[in-house]
Amino acid sequence: MADALTAREAAALAADAFEEHPQTTAEDRSGDGPLGWDGYARSRARAEARTGERESVVWGTAQIGGRPAVLVSFEFRFLGGSLGRRTGDLLEAAYAHARAERLPLVSLIATGGSRMQEGMVALGQLQRVARASALTRAAGLPQLAVVRDPTTGGGWATLGAGADVILALPGAQVGFAGSRVRPPGADPSAYSAEGQLAAGQIDAVVPADRLRPALSLWLRLLTGGTREPVPGGAPVPPPPALDGAYGAAATGWEAVRRARARHRPRARAYLDAWFDERADVHGDRCGGTDPGMICGFGLREGRVVAYAAQAGTATRPAGYRAAARLIRLADRLGIPVLTLVDTPGAANDAEAERGGAGAAIADVFAAVASVRVPVTTLVIGEGGSGGALALAAPGNTWVTPDSYFSVIAPELAAAILKRDPSETPATADQLRLRPRDLVELGVVRGIVARAE
Repeated sequence: MADALTAREAAALAADAFEEHPQTTAEDRSGDGPLGWDGYARSRARAEARTGERESVVWGTAQIGGRPAVLVSFEFRFLGGSLGRRTGDLLEAAYAHARAERLPLVSLIATGGSRMQEGMVALGQLQRVARASALTRAAGLPQLAVVRDPTTGGGWATLGAGADVILALPGAQVGFAGSRVRPPGADPSAYSAEGQLAAGQIDAVVPADRLRPALSLWLRLLTGGTREPVPGGAPVPPPPALDGAYGAAATGWEAVRRARARHRPRARAYLDAWFDERADVHGDRCGGTDPGMICGFGLREGRVVAYAAQAGTATRPAGYRAAARLIRLADRLGIPVLTLVDTPGAANDAEAERGGAGAAIADVFAAVASVRVPVTTLVIGEGGSGGALALAAPGNTWVTPDSYFSVIAPELAAAILKRDPSETPATADQLRLRPRDLVELGVVRGIVARAE
């Protein structure tokens, strides 16, 4: 069942103020439309009388948390919020206005898809929307989507899933396939906001009474960059080491044991201590999530910083894909990046291999290597081989006193060299993986001090 919100009620829920933009496109008075669909004109007339709207979307400028934005809101009661030729005109105009005024675009979506009564003419509007979205993305402007109930078909596959950050109202039906066209017996949870969150397709499910504060925070975070990334811009300083950090490790094996200590501060502790406020993005948009990779944007002393942080577990392909997504989004918005390295290495089980571990790791290497914004890395625990190095900023990587970075875990190095397990500590010394070894080798810039 569709939510009870009208387009304007949804706008009032999300924004402090909303002013509809004058519609400059001609009204569609072409009788029964491009297909000559019998009764289409009468259906549109009934929809206008029922809703007071002339189309399935309204758009204008809004104030959300004191920040201006272009706001698009769907009216589901107007032919199921479907997209037709005139809908495409209005959406294209909204995107163009966002680019002209350098404003973020927020979409409040409730749609059943493309309008059958206009056939391929309606379906073709998705290409117009996709191009408008791509142009807006290339202009360095953020796009946020709020998916309401329902959000299906082309509306989900363009404005919804194509947004930079996707929020959903609880219980919303979300998916490419609407309820009447799914395979018999399909699991309904896969088509819900909660199911899409679990599959890494949306960033958060937000109750209606928390929507405006959530959008306000996201607009502060996503519009806080330079918008025009400057190569060589000032990187953020690395966070200080948290309580629990030690002095210099006497041996390589001691450094490994310290990094593996259960009580050692982990990524969430560092993020919570360093940022004044933050919000996570969620999932890889390919059907996967990895709790061991925490990505998002935060405010640090008035400066917006993006973060991708390993949380101490073997990083899975979905985690690397999420990190690459985050880094590229930060680059597009002109926001500096902080990465926290803490992993024994990339997950190497059969599932990880089938999930494209190599390609996912390569994508993070490429993202870090190609961004124009500065990247800062702090190794806060284990730095396990290439699975850790993928997140490390060349020339701007730091370490905490309770960390190590190694080409391979000492146990695995001993096994490859056919050494007895008892020789593992000696092998750790040979690998020169301690923080001070890494400084001497020129692999890292320095060891961060403990927090005051």
